[in-house]
Formats: sequence, C-alpha cells, structure tokens
Amino acid sequence: MSLRDQKRYFEILKRYEKKFESRELEDYKMLLKRNKDDEDLDKLSMQRLKDLYEKYHVNREKKNYDYIFNKTEDNSETRS
Repeated sequence: MSLRDQKRYFEILKRYEKKFESRELEDYKMLLKRNKDDEDLDKLSMQRLKDLYEKYHVNREKKNYDYIFNKTEDNSETRS
C-alpha cells in the first residue's frame, strides 16, 4: 500500500470521526498519529484502517436518470 493511498483513506475517514465507537476512535487516533509522522502502516494497521473505511464510507452506485429526460424529449418531438 502506498503512502498516497494511506493518506486518501485518512482524508475520507476524517468526515466520519464523530460516528466512530470509542474503541474505533482510539485506533483511528493512533493510526492518525503514525500517519502524521509519515510512517508507513504495517499490514495489520492498514487492515484496521481499511475495515473502518469499508464500515463507514458507503459507495453507492450513481443511478442513471437519463431515461427520464429522454422521455420528455420524445414527447415533445411527437407533439410537433
């Protein structure tokens, strides 16, 4: 895991700090301190960071609403 990926995880998780449980918050703060020291996280620490990321950061699929807009265009064309 590169340092850039590690920083990206921390940037994203920063938004969810208030939602962390007490144990998760302790772990996160400890990992954050290590990150501020420009330390690469070991395998286990990186896994804990990924687990937090997966738990709190929900990547929802973006729905495609093009069919709604195309429908109105089709109706205007048939009226002309």
